[in-house]
Amino acid sequence: MSIPVSQVNFPALSLQKTERQGRGTLNIAFDPEFAQGARNAVNVCLRVQPAEKVCVITDEATIEIAAALVHEIERVGAPYRAWVLEDLAPRPLTDMPQEILDDLETCQVSIFAVQAQRNELRSRIQMTNVVNRKKIRHAHMVNINPQIMLEGMRADFQKVDRLSAKVIAMVRKAHTVRAKTAAGTDLTAELNPNYKWLKTSGIITPEKWGNLPGGEIFTTPGEVNGTFVIDGVVGDYLCAKFGNLQAHPLTVHVKKNRLSEAHSENRELENDFWKYTHTDENSDRVGEFAIGTNIDLKEVIGEILQDEKYPGVHIAFGNPYGAHTGAEWDSSTHIDVVGRKFNIWVDEQQIMADGKFLVEA
Repeated sequence: MSIPVSQVNFPALSLQKTERQGRGTLNIAFDPEFAQGARNAVNVCLRVQPAEKVCVITDEATIEIAAALVHEIERVGAPYRAWVLEDLAPRPLTDMPQEILDDLETCQVSIFAVQAQRNELRSRIQMTNVVNRKKIRHAHMVNINPQIMLEGMRADFQKVDRLSAKVIAMVRKAHTVRAKTAAGTDLTAELNPNYKWLKTSGIITPEKWGNLPGGEIFTTPGEVNGTFVIDGVVGDYLCAKFGNLQAHPLTVHVKKNRLSEAHSENRELENDFWKYTHTDENSDRVGEFAIGTNIDLKEVIGEILQDEKYPGVHIAFGNPYGAHTGAEWDSSTHIDVVGRKFNIWVDEQQIMADGKFLVEA
């Protein structure tokens, strides 16, 4: 998704490159309200140690949040290098700058706190390829903003992790997951035992990098069929363009794991979504089936980074993260879709009613 800088309220964004204290540092003022979320990220989610090197990647639009994160890294005493994308290459990125990829090769921990722009997925995949190969504990904070720092990043991620562990233990033994909502969603996922379920609860490990704020479990499904009423939000750059979809939902129909129809009163949304999901031969294929587990989130806010962790089911069309799930196909695109107030059954056992988990954390 793409958030124009003019729409993001960061008081320190007028900072010029020449005013920074040299490349590699971010010694600038930041809103003290960001401190709790930044401390959660560095100390709880990433568990940065003094002997570990950290790579921090940000941009002009997110530099104040990155400064709060760097401040917590400095409190730990860990060495770090901070990179501002606009110092290295024009946006939108065609490729991740080589200087950043080289720095990642030497790090144990990394943070990507950036406002994504259209067609930058390729550059992010280049980055996560290094993360995966080097088994870096990586916090992916695409489109992080002040609201998310003050809400989702203040979650009790230990509690979210306990709930996530219980739910993933159930789905790993299941054959199907069914999701229904009062809005009209009725979706069934048949699970493939050869595909792994992963937990990205906010407690990040070398085995799988995670989005922050965290709080989901996901897999590549075997086959998905049914209807999904997207009255929450859609992902990638369409999120910033269309925001909260509660007033004008997008309804999609899935047959044999492929998007077959998409309808909305908002014709521009309908057309943009259809175009996105037909970028390549697998852009219309369900690559992710997920259950949000961040029970500290109370409402969809129109920001995919946080909203995909909202308790309920979400799916994504496109890239299946096969390096982690075991899926053998690929796509150049990945777009999440989020609904509200789900009822969820794992095989015959109901685990959520009207958006509330029936499983204790």
